[in-house]
Amino acid sequence: MKRLIETLRNINKIDELRKRILYTLGIILIYRLGSYVVIPGVDPSMLANLQNQASGGLLGLLNMFSGGAFSNASIFALGIMPYISASIVIQLLGMAIPYFQRLQREGESGRRKINQITRYLTVAIVALQAPGYIANMISQLPPEAITPFDPNVTNPSLFFWVSSTVILIAGTLFVMWLGEKITDKGIGNGISLIIMIGIIANLPFALFGELVARLEQVGGGLVYFLVEIAVLVFVILLTILLVQGTRKVPVQYAKRIVGNRQYGGVRQYIPLKVNAAGVMPIIFAQAIMFLPITLVGFTSSESLSGMAAAFTNINGLWYNLTFFILIILFTYFYTAVTINPNQMAEDMKKNGGFIPGVKPGKKTAEYLDNVMSRITLPGSIFLGFVAIMPALVSQVGVSTAFAQFYGGTSLLILVGVVLDTLQQIESYLLMRHYDGLTKSGRIKGRASAMNMG
Repeated sequence: MKRLIETLRNINKIDELRKRILYTLGIILIYRLGSYVVIPGVDPSMLANLQNQASGGLLGLLNMFSGGAFSNASIFALGIMPYISASIVIQLLGMAIPYFQRLQREGESGRRKINQITRYLTVAIVALQAPGYIANMISQLPPEAITPFDPNVTNPSLFFWVSSTVILIAGTLFVMWLGEKITDKGIGNGISLIIMIGIIANLPFALFGELVARLEQVGGGLVYFLVEIAVLVFVILLTILLVQGTRKVPVQYAKRIVGNRQYGGVRQYIPLKVNAAGVMPIIFAQAIMFLPITLVGFTSSESLSGMAAAFTNINGLWYNLTFFILIILFTYFYTAVTINPNQMAEDMKKNGGFIPGVKPGKKTAEYLDNVMSRITLPGSIFLGFVAIMPALVSQVGVSTAFAQFYGGTSLLILVGVVLDTLQQIESYLLMRHYDGLTKSGRIKGRASAMNMG
């Protein structure tokens, strides 16, 4: 407690850090308030059916990502996921289309163009999703719920459809803008923080609901709940190890003679992370898994059958198997995007460094690529296992809402984003010669790998 108080005092002494944290908290407050602003014309007291529909299954997961905005018929109902989907498409195009590859090489100007294209694509995705959401909302509301605009909710006017679609588009773009503002002027990655805040908003209700359910259980209910908490803590610790895990690859720097001075070879290490991609594979894979419910329409989610039903059942075999495979693929994809063995080998060569037994240049790049491929495989498998763990624990009686925090997208995003944000705060403290947040002063998030550029 004493160390925590001292750390808070040190944070308060750094003017820039204090302003960034307060700015971030202010943006988060705006986002949370916006999730309760209902679409104009909808009676917020008549959303019981919509909230019940979004209490479980894939819609429940989507509602969690939006921080409850989906079930509140909020202007932020579609959340940030359309932007994530657009980002996935643009990154995939960057691997296949020369135009996007050229933009990626153009530095800051190319990045601005890519961001602009991503925003346009986000608008297109929301424009396709919004009518489905509105149709589903109307089907779940009683006839008198939208009387300010239409006396007959089953046949709303064109004005209601158009205005609601525009509002949902504007809501998603505003959330995206809030995320960008956090990244620019706040602390942490804005988009990831917004997703994390939406998830955290559901934790107290899920925890309390599970406690009440266990207390109502005859015989050992409280003991069972304590066991659940112990298992949850254990899974959180494993997830932290997964996010922070590194394997040190030795790099023996050659002796260099400058005049009469000789600098002996010093053994150094390149920290190649077991999970260099962080939480992004989870976010990307989850965005893909939302596609079936988006394509068939939210209103048809309860009447699906066959393959469509299998891929919208978050506890089903096919859903989790596909989710598991996608996470492995996206882990390799995102690792390939973020880590460039050729650049690492070139930088080592420029600095007179080499790996013992490996020739500098192309052979070093191949060696690093092989090492990354080998250590990424177990990391991606473990990442996938943690992602499908909610489906496993739900089979032993844990409620669906609480099971989401035993792993899956929820836990991995929470751990990854919290570690990255704390790492940024710690960097400010260490730069001002204050103690870090831990005794070792070495919080490692996904951004802690050595930058060889």
